[in-house]
Amino acid sequence: MQTKKNIIQKPNSRIKTFILGICIFLIGISSNAQCAMCRAALAGDSNIKKAEAVNDGIVFLMIIPYLLVAIIGYFIYRMYKSKKKKAE
Repeated sequence: MQTKKNIIQKPNSRIKTFILGICIFLIGISSNAQCAMCRAALAGDSNIKKAEAVNDGIVFLMIIPYLLVAIIGYFIYRMYKSKKKKAE
């Protein structure tokens, strides 16, 4: 049987999880840094489109590690939640 305290805490944890998820995905939007070699190769006014393409490629490549961490974190959370439910 759930107490009032447990029922009240569930929406709060969902909100925190939602905000954390939004923050993780917004981190990739603000990252426009380049390595030193890429910066040197793409320096100049004539390579603006190429530089933008390289920046977009870096952001797309960074999506995969964030997704992997999120998926693994979700499965660990689900496993922890199921073990906690069985203990009760």
